[in-house]
Amino acid sequence: MIDTLFLAPASVKCAAQAANQSMDTVKSAAIGWEQSTYEWSRLVGEERTTTQQTVIVTGPMKFERKAACLVVIHGEQIGKRVDVEGTPLLVGRGEECDLRIPHPSVSRVHCQIWQAADGHRVRDMDSTNKTYVNDREVKECQLSDGDHLTIGKTILKFIARTSIEAQYHDELYQLATTDVLTDLHNRRHFLFLLENEISRAERHDRVFTLLYADLDHFKAVNDDWGHQVGDRALKQIAQVISNTIRADDFAARIGGEEFAILLAETPAERAIDLANRIRERVANCTFQSEETTFSITVSIGLAQWQTGLSSSQLQRQADDALYQAKAEGRDRVNTYEPDLSQSTLRTDRPEIE
Repeated sequence: MIDTLFLAPASVKCAAQAANQSMDTVKSAAIGWEQSTYEWSRLVGEERTTTQQTVIVTGPMKFERKAACLVVIHGEQIGKRVDVEGTPLLVGRGEECDLRIPHPSVSRVHCQIWQAADGHRVRDMDSTNKTYVNDREVKECQLSDGDHLTIGKTILKFIARTSIEAQYHDELYQLATTDVLTDLHNRRHFLFLLENEISRAERHDRVFTLLYADLDHFKAVNDDWGHQVGDRALKQIAQVISNTIRADDFAARIGGEEFAILLAETPAERAIDLANRIRERVANCTFQSEETTFSITVSIGLAQWQTGLSSSQLQRQADDALYQAKAEGRDRVNTYEPDLSQSTLRTDRPEIE
């Protein structure tokens, strides 16, 4: 049974007023809580967060239209890019080629790519292993954006006249071949360049010299002033090396404080002069920490390539000369001499900084 409650009109009026006052109280409390919460969030936010506004743009970024290009996506020189402009582009392992791929599976002149009236075309130049476009053997055909060209064991990607993807591949190539700290070549790419230089020297009966440079007592720089100071010093020394060598030479950072320099078509006698210029310029540099200034010296070993020497043998000779420079007092340049290290392995040597 449900009981029914009867109220007089005056009582109803009082009850309604009381209910309205209660609702006003609840609303006031809610508003006060929201304001308090907002104020607390604002104060905390000033310390922990910042307001970031969305940047308004008018549409997609406009990129400059550039020439079509080929990018190596597999095999030798992965990431390398070459533009296909007005003149026909030769691809092969020969030095006369515009895109040189020094691999035995590639013919001396393997194929030719050029811009015709109806677009870009590729023609096989009677290569041994033929030219393939999207896994199909071709004598001559038109290229479309994104096509894959297989040349020996190397795969190229054809990119039409849009520079967005080409720029992307450029950045990938830089990441793959460059030391991030110093902007010199990295070790992997330098070894590739060294192999190429040996092949070129053998074909044309030329010489070149390899330099190995190691900073003296560099561990003390990191220990005394920190790795940030050490990194700044490495960048400064890399700039000294870049400013001293010629445009045709190659320099790389191959270890923590080790550098390698390839001097094309340069005998050891001339290489000694350049090595000493690098040594003197490094010694004359002033390096800065938060507390003081300091100096750094460098020891350099060099070896001239001789017919029949492999890459690893030449590196070993330059390393032996560097070790001898360290052992004789540092801050000096030494040339490899065969009688210095007939059977000495680096792991057998005492560590010298």
